[in-house]
Amino acid sequence: MTNYKLRFQKRTIQPEALRLFVWMIFFVFSGYKAFAQVSAKIDSTTIEIGNEIRYKMQVEADSTQIVVFPEGQTFTPLEVIESQKIDTSRNGKRFNLTKEYALTQFDSGHYTIPRQKVMIGDQVFFTDSLKVEVRDVLVDTTKQKMYEIKPLVDVDAKFAFNWKKWILWIGGVLLLILGFIAFFIFIKKKRKANKEDELPPYERAILALQKIDESHLLEKDSHKEYYSQLSDTARKYIDEEVYDHAMESTTDELITRLDEEIRSGNLNLDKNTIEELKNVLKTADMAKFAKSKPDIITAKADRNVIEQVIHKTKSAIPEPTEEELLADEEYRKTVAEKKQRKKIIVASIVTTSAIVITWVIFGLVYGFDVVKDTLLGHPTKELAETEWITSAYGSPPVTITTPRVLIRNAYQMTEEQKQMLKGNETFVYGSLVGNFYAVVTTVQYKQPTEIKLDKVVEGVVGKFESMGAKNISVKDEEYETLGGAKGVKVFGDLEIVNPVTKKKQKNSYLMLNFAENGGFQQITLVYDVEDRYAKDVAERIINSVELKNAK
Repeated sequence: MTNYKLRFQKRTIQPEALRLFVWMIFFVFSGYKAFAQVSAKIDSTTIEIGNEIRYKMQVEADSTQIVVFPEGQTFTPLEVIESQKIDTSRNGKRFNLTKEYALTQFDSGHYTIPRQKVMIGDQVFFTDSLKVEVRDVLVDTTKQKMYEIKPLVDVDAKFAFNWKKWILWIGGVLLLILGFIAFFIFIKKKRKANKEDELPPYERAILALQKIDESHLLEKDSHKEYYSQLSDTARKYIDEEVYDHAMESTTDELITRLDEEIRSGNLNLDKNTIEELKNVLKTADMAKFAKSKPDIITAKADRNVIEQVIHKTKSAIPEPTEEELLADEEYRKTVAEKKQRKKIIVASIVTTSAIVITWVIFGLVYGFDVVKDTLLGHPTKELAETEWITSAYGSPPVTITTPRVLIRNAYQMTEEQKQMLKGNETFVYGSLVGNFYAVVTTVQYKQPTEIKLDKVVEGVVGKFESMGAKNISVKDEEYETLGGAKGVKVFGDLEIVNPVTKKKQKNSYLMLNFAENGGFQQITLVYDVEDRYAKDVAERIINSVELKNAK
């Protein structure tokens, strides 16, 4: 920072005027932007190998400003083993933000924690660098027993608990269970009603009389309902066994029809029974339409009359012929098949409705694409939600955080390359025609070599064309990591044909190019444009890139 020296003549200056002048100078050089403060401190300057240092960064800023703290391995040569959430407190119209990191180092020596870059709005602030000492752990080898090195043991991958996915699954299962419970209650009631319907007309009529007795309608002074059920019971029985229009016939029409059946010899009932039935039906009509209320003794006597009519009618009906029995059996089978089909349709509708309702509820809450990808799976979504891994690749090393470990690509250098290069390493995940493709390439020269990154940009099209890509667009801009490594970012779109499906796929790509530490480093990410998770994954990887020993 430039120091300004102010010369004053020997005269008396009022303190208020001096403070006003200082504030004016501050606002002129700050461009009238919101004032912000950034500071950092550590809990200890000396640790033993493997122990942690708590690095606390504090920011005071205006409440309207966006603050971006460093992420990834920006504390090299120390390693970040934990990054805590930001602690926020409010002081009037300003925020006090505190973020804490746990750092460690597994080699003894004196180290410098590099200054860290913090973005506050459109301004960049840097903390001071801090020196720490990492000491060896003293071990008394005369007392410590020595053991053989144990062999490598395969271990299961760490289980990453995805609470959102579990909530979706548990909620969906609960809704399905509730749907099935409601379905079975409905089926139970329906089955009970169907079971009663499957009874022979005589048994169903007697059961109806028993239900009338259990309803205690007379005690409740419900004479109209009592006689209505009593009349319907008699009419339904006659409708099914004697005359199939008994339900819609008037009392006189019904009695006339029964007399005709008796005269034709189809019904062997005496006239006295018909007369008793006629009297009860007339009384029922009076109770239903004229609000008549016979006494309880008469009402119970009428109930017994209906029961006797049912008994006598059953005995008076001639036995059916063999042809009638066969026709009746065929009819019953047809009815049973229809009922079975109806049960299957109802069960299917209930199950489908439960699934659709579950899908709609979670779709409205979390989004239909998220629900579909959670239930059916999505490769890039699984990458985004898995436990990410931070590793250093190649030499000079590139530190990068990825959802999967990159695999070293076997590459044999030519004799000419061996004379120029100390190393040429490539690490890959996925393929260019897949959902996600990541490559880290590092080149180390034997002799100091000037690398022109603008030439690398010019070669991007040729590189992708050699891999089968077409219609490649290229844009570039300067790029700087949080650790201060400067390079060139190249980005754009390309098209490639999937060799298996023969379909054209449009991809986006991001490429970081650096010439640091006497070598060349390139990080390339390619992903499907239509993949709704891939862009976030790519940006997270790019933001984690850091070059060790970058100044």
